Amino acid sequence: MQPDRRKIAMGAVAPFTNQPLGHFVDGASVMGEGAPFPITDPSTGALLGEARDASEAELNGAVAAAKRAFPGWAGTSGEKRKAILHRVADLIEARAEEIAAVECLDAGQAWRFMSKAALRGAENFRFFADRAPAAADGQSLPTAEHLNFTTRHPIGPVAVITPWNTPFMLSTWKIAPALAAGCTVVHKPAEWSPYSARLLVEIAHEAGLPAGVFNSINGLGETTGRRLTEHPDIKAVAFVGESKTGSAIMKQGADTLKRVHFELGGKNPVVVFDDADLDRALDAVVFMIYSLNGQRCTSSSRFLVQRSIHDRFVARLAERVRQLKVGDPFDSATEVGPLIHERHLAKVSGYADVATADGATIAVGGKRLDGDGYFYSPTLYTNADIGMRIAREEIFGPVLTVIPFEDEADAIAKANAVDYGLAAYIWTRDLSRALRVSNAVEAGMVWVNSENVRHLPAPFGGMKASGIGRDGGDWSFDFYMETKNVALATGNHKIQRLGVEA
Repeated sequence: MQPDRRKIAMGAVAPFTNQPLGHFVDGASVMGEGAPFPITDPSTGALLGEARDASEAELNGAVAAAKRAFPGWAGTSGEKRKAILHRVADLIEARAEEIAAVECLDAGQAWRFMSKAALRGAENFRFFADRAPAAADGQSLPTAEHLNFTTRHPIGPVAVITPWNTPFMLSTWKIAPALAAGCTVVHKPAEWSPYSARLLVEIAHEAGLPAGVFNSINGLGETTGRRLTEHPDIKAVAFVGESKTGSAIMKQGADTLKRVHFELGGKNPVVVFDDADLDRALDAVVFMIYSLNGQRCTSSSRFLVQRSIHDRFVARLAERVRQLKVGDPFDSATEVGPLIHERHLAKVSGYADVATADGATIAVGGKRLDGDGYFYSPTLYTNADIGMRIAREEIFGPVLTVIPFEDEADAIAKANAVDYGLAAYIWTRDLSRALRVSNAVEAGMVWVNSENVRHLPAPFGGMKASGIGRDGGDWSFDFYMETKNVALATGNHKIQRLGVEA
């Protein structure tokens, strides 16, 4: 008998259901004075509670706390930071079931995926904790006349703004390297799914992070988010979310010359050639779009299939999509849960009319499911071409668009014919073709004969409208730290003398 996960989740958020969720600043809970906004349960549509939009004074207070704490945290040894961050990971693991249940509650994600995502959060903290002692290490670059060496230094207080699709894991992915580097953090989670962010900041404080090192504020993007990205004491902004929001943040931070790191949208192709292992490819195609309710930036939402196998592969694909289990996110058997919010459901649903108007076929799904909550049927569009909106725009739901291609050149052209360039997936038994296509596709990450399997030391990020910068391994420290070069003269070079007679 499985535990009552909904009861666990409601117990975790109980302190914030009778009064609006406030903020966590300078090591303490802040009730908040800004206007409240609703938090709903995606699986029922019912009101879970409210959170407060931070006032300007509260936002300024959070940034001031991060600024005060910065010199002490930056001066803390890498070994001590490592120990504290490992303690954060320990506490995440101890509360993994509770965290996963909260993700099911306010983000609508299925338990089968969230049970692993919470542990991924602990893994992120451990990975960057182990790198904290060497974060400031540089290079030795000697010449005949100078000893050049580099050092790295944390950039200062940073803003981390995270989305609602897998909120806890993505928060740890951004916050752990910032803390390991010696930065202090002001975190603004998405307004639709703020509860697990509160658990994270409380866990970090319990683990021994000094007051002010990690602060969490709630609020709306157009108010709290804007104030945060414009604040002159915030030195860098790490953002995960929509491309148009990333563009707005870049404009907001321009006057203060903020460094930005953007992990943005995607319209990622999965390319299946006729020589692929079709059974494995089918599993990967289904998993990479319908898991996480299709609300994943790296989802393979465009299926490019070689015409010679198109009909029989798509027939098998349609049958698999019809069998997907949609339901209660707390149920272990559920494969697709509800979409995050009524507004997002309306957006995803609207593409069915767009698809048919453009001449595509709704082979499976294409409609909102009856009953309470924001459930949308797993959807498969066929008879599409690359010019259609469903083939070019990020829908961000359990929706897959099938596009046939003729040969390798056609596959590459269609893969690249969108504004995005985050990820691509290639299925072929021909190694030479795999290398050619991997090199030619405009994507920051390419998986060959695989679904998205993350390797934490490897770079993660996109091209074109899919982002700026890379996360993972040392790439994260490149963003959160400044590099300084020191040139020490060896005394063997002659300095030009001005103002004296030759």
